[in-house]
Order: sequence, then structure tokens, then C-alpha cells
Amino acid sequence: MRSAFIEELIELAERDERIWLVTGDLGYSVLEVFADRFPKRFVNAGVAEQNMTGVAAGLALMGKTVFTYSIANFPVMRCLEQIRNDVCYHNLNVKIVAVGGGLAYGSHGYTHHGVEDLAVLSSMPNITVAAPGDPIETRAILRVIASQNGPAYLRLGKAGEPVLHKTNITLHYGKAIEMRAGHDLTLIAIGGILANTLSAADKLAQAGYSVRLLSMPFAVPLDEDAIHAAAKETGVILTVEEHGAGGLGAAVGECIARLGTPVTFVPLRLRNDPIKISGTQEQLRTLQGLSAEGIAHSAEVACQHRAAAAL
Repeated sequence: MRSAFIEELIELAERDERIWLVTGDLGYSVLEVFADRFPKRFVNAGVAEQNMTGVAAGLALMGKTVFTYSIANFPVMRCLEQIRNDVCYHNLNVKIVAVGGGLAYGSHGYTHHGVEDLAVLSSMPNITVAAPGDPIETRAILRVIASQNGPAYLRLGKAGEPVLHKTNITLHYGKAIEMRAGHDLTLIAIGGILANTLSAADKLAQAGYSVRLLSMPFAVPLDEDAIHAAAKETGVILTVEEHGAGGLGAAVGECIARLGTPVTFVPLRLRNDPIKISGTQEQLRTLQGLSAEGIAHSAEVACQHRAAAAL
């Protein structure tokens, strides 16, 4: 995803001289191509994310569209006060980019896990919160948020994520992408866990289930119409996210509660206990029940419970 991001950002910057990139001493072997092409629009703020965000806010006040870029939770948690007070409160054109969201930096331990970001930033005023599921979604979301005024958060994977969409997509602001139609249950995924969710949908289809699969790239604004339709037409909804409490599951659960339609709802997410072991991203996902097999098993159990309750 990060390669797709920088390639698309360069294309956008070619057409819009307002676009700047500010990094917190990160992106070697990734960001040089932007720095070489636009040296006067690239700033390395060093290991000082609060300053990075303050510089971005200042540039935005001068009419620039500024992208900040750092690892996982560092561009969010270290400088949340600056994001809240300097960027969001003033509705500035600063786009916060985190590479390695979720458990992508699994071997680095909990300090490098970005697992609270969606919840934290969804509570900020004026901000768009997005997490693409593959490189194609990354490019599409970047184009959307670059064209929107105001703050935005873009949560990327690390590298090597598979392309899941067969063709380039037309992405609408705040809208889900239906990747599979179905009527027995709905899987709603956000971010890089989409690949596992797609594999789980395939396993469920092989087991005889008709599965609706939605990629929900925007946590804010949320596509409530797609959620309402899923609740009415499938009756079972599972959200899947590489994130702790307060993320997509909480938002979808609140939406379902307002709707009032009876539905079996299961939020699949990380447990609240900090992950105190290191491992690959997929190893840690599996331990949290977020492998393709784990997702498919949870979906089957949910469908069985709904069928039993209907008897």
C-alpha cells in the first residue's frame, strides 16, 4: 500500500502545487522519489511528530494541502493534542498518513502496533477517517481525500498487500464497496484485514452460505445505508477489523441499534488486552481469531445461532 500511496501522491502533486509531504524521519527507500521530484515541498521534521504536525498546520494555514507520514501509531498518539487543537479544531487541510496500521509491525511489539487509531481519530471533529483494503483502494481513497477540504486520516498497511480488486474502482466518499453479493450473512471489513475476510467469504461460499462482502474503507463518514440494507436483507452481520475497541464494530453496532431491525451482530476485533508477544502479522491475527479460518468459523457460529433462535 505504501508504494501505491507515494506513486499516487506524486501524480497528484504534479497537478497540484499546493501538495506538500512532511515526514517524521521515515520513509527511506519510499519517500526519496517524492523528495527528489519536489524538494521544496518535502520536509523531514525528524523524530518529532508533534513538531511535524505543527509544521503541517502552519503550512495548511498558508493554503497548502499537507500530508504527514510516519509509522503506525506515531503520527497519531504522540501528537494527538496537536491533531485535536491545531488541525481538527481549525478544520485544516492536513492529511495524516500512518503506514503499518494494525499489527503490520508485529515483530516490533506493542509499541509499534496501531490498534487504537480508528477509535481515537473518529472522535475528533471535522475529520475523515479511512483505511483501504488493498493498493487499488489506497489510490482511490487518496484521490478522494486530496480533493476534500479539511483534515483526514489514512491508515495504510506496510508492504506486500495483495491486490484484491480486479479492476480500478470508482470510490465515492463515505461509501462501502460491495465485493460479493449474498443474502445469508454480511461480512464488513475495514483496512488490510480485507484479504483474510475475502478468503473467509470464499470458504463460507464453499460451505453453502450466500455471503455479502462489503469493504468499508471509510470509518468516518460511515456508509449507514449499506449497513441498513445488510441488516434488512441478510439478518447476520459481522464486522472484521485489525483494531481494538471503539472502531468499525462500535460504529456499525450503534448504527444497527438506531435502525431497530432485528439482526445478529458479531464484531470481530482485537481483544482489549495489549498483545505482549511478538510475531508476524498473520501469526498475531490468528491468535486473535482474525485468520480467514477464524473469521469463517465465527460467521458459521453466528448463522447457526440465528437459525436456532428462529425455531
